[in-house]
Amino acid sequence: MTKKMISITRAVLLLNALFLLVLGSTSLFAVIPPAEKLLPPDTLAMVSAPDWSKLREVYKKSPQSQFWDDAAMKPFRTKFAAKWSEEFVRPLERDLGVKLDDYEALLQGQVTFAVAQEGWQGKKDGGVPAFVFLLDAKDKSSLLKKNLADLRKKWNADGKQIKTEKIRDVEFSIVPLTTNDMPKTLRQFFPQHQDVEELGKEGDKKEVKRDELVIGQSDSLLIVGSTVKVVEKIMARVAAGSSVATLAEQPDFESARIGMFRDAPFFGWLNAKIVVDVLAKVMADSENPDAPSPLPIPSASKIIAATGLGGLKTIAFNLRDTGDGRAVEFFLNAPESTRAGLMKLLAMETKESGVPVFVPADAVKFSRWRLDGQKMIATLEKMVTDVFPDGLKTWEFILSNANEAMRLDEPDYDIRKNIFANLGDDLMYYEKAPRGKSAAEVDAAPSLFLLGSPNAEKLAASLRGLFVILSPSGANPKTREFLGRKIYSFKPPTMSASPAGGVTRSLSYVASGGYVAFSADDATLEEFLRSSESQGKALRDTAGLAEAVAKVAGQSSGWFTYENESERMRLAIDMLKLSAANTNITSSSVIESMIPFASPEKQLKDWLDFSLLPDYEKVTKHFGFSVLSVNADVTGIMFKYYSPTPGQPKK
Repeated sequence: MTKKMISITRAVLLLNALFLLVLGSTSLFAVIPPAEKLLPPDTLAMVSAPDWSKLREVYKKSPQSQFWDDAAMKPFRTKFAAKWSEEFVRPLERDLGVKLDDYEALLQGQVTFAVAQEGWQGKKDGGVPAFVFLLDAKDKSSLLKKNLADLRKKWNADGKQIKTEKIRDVEFSIVPLTTNDMPKTLRQFFPQHQDVEELGKEGDKKEVKRDELVIGQSDSLLIVGSTVKVVEKIMARVAAGSSVATLAEQPDFESARIGMFRDAPFFGWLNAKIVVDVLAKVMADSENPDAPSPLPIPSASKIIAATGLGGLKTIAFNLRDTGDGRAVEFFLNAPESTRAGLMKLLAMETKESGVPVFVPADAVKFSRWRLDGQKMIATLEKMVTDVFPDGLKTWEFILSNANEAMRLDEPDYDIRKNIFANLGDDLMYYEKAPRGKSAAEVDAAPSLFLLGSPNAEKLAASLRGLFVILSPSGANPKTREFLGRKIYSFKPPTMSASPAGGVTRSLSYVASGGYVAFSADDATLEEFLRSSESQGKALRDTAGLAEAVAKVAGQSSGWFTYENESERMRLAIDMLKLSAANTNITSSSVIESMIPFASPEKQLKDWLDFSLLPDYEKVTKHFGFSVLSVNADVTGIMFKYYSPTPGQPKK
């Protein structure tokens, strides 16, 4: 063999070796199965991001992220980031003995959190649900291994009695936990309590009950569970060729996966049937027949049956980036044959539910429900009867008294005939932006409610028999004429003490165009009446709205909602800037009212300096509008939300 042939042979062998190395490198990092192939079949609830990197990119493209990164937000963002790092991140890292950036780098592949039933039936001496957290670090497997080793050193240095146990040939650390183990940095955000002295020696009166964390790594997968048992089930499914049952084999989950979860960067699922059934048992067990309550408290089974929760099987949701916007779907798996109570009311009539031409372009909110009024009354009355057997008698007594009051003027008056029988199947509501920035003006934002009726004039004239239940003045409303229409008005108790500087407000209503319109703002009511004669610019003509409606199939869904998110954000920024300038309304009090678990002494104004927020006009480009529709079929009820990307070219 010549030297040239030897060289060629060596080159071929080298190329083969490189090819085999590249081919084999795909197995260096084991392919982690999707969440449904890892979780046990008794999973009660789960949320999952199949690819965290993809979810991260979806968020970066979102208007919320773009708004936060806007140059106009830099003063506010810089101060917040500095305080966040100085007063939270660094102290937390010291408490934990870790660098959070090292753990953020692990977020590469699947991230899943789930709760398994584990024999839980709601009994005190029975099992309790177990949780499991899964994280696929992908090519950061070595970093994951290092971080876990560092954690073990930290725990050992802190004197924790860590046990190790092999599960399917993989070593796991079992870490005992008590409430005292919560880092001090996190404790300040929760109600304060005394540390419990952990006693465990013989002769001690009380021993603190310890929970545990089971933590380990299989290839690139981090597994954290609350029990060895639940982790063992996960490991059985990680093992190649395992035939152990999984969540994927549950028909209800598989149906949701095929219909909603495929290609979704984030989704979640709940086995509502099991949760509702167990909670019903818990509530029933808490009832003491030997010490009955003096109040007519209904049984849990009656409440669940009457509301229709007993017919709810599962709940599922997803989030998607459609390329030109963001979409969310939320599905209630409540078969038509089992619907009752609230579930029955949510399933609207499949009829025209688009935006009518008379809704003005400056409406910031609009909702339309094709709900049959007569069926609604019958359903609500049945719910009351099923929960409170004597409740319907009370309701009939109230109606009887109202009838007697009205029959002084109208001998044949009857609420069921005059009002309930004249209810239609169309409800609408729209709202405009407040006329000012004060709390009173925000509270009194102009709005209009429309109640469809086959005989709107008779319904409007008869409503005083229902309003007399609310207020004596409701029986004799004031009347005035406008464009040939009779407008009725009275002052309900809830509106007579308006926050608008003691100014009383009246509720006015009028029949027009097959509707009875209600409003506490006379200008808005009169604008509605004028719309029948002259048409101004309509909300339905908003650029991009027709395309957005098509995304959620809302034109004839039976329930449609529109919201101008740009105006909502404008109001939010204006109010926050106003709170920063008003010494009587501190920025911290605004935020603390939104965070119920924040300790009262925590001063968030140093973190969130709303005086640094930009004028809204500088960031308005990041906000547009959103639409929502609700569709019902024989399998369940689907909520569809869509928000187009502001400024996105229309296709």
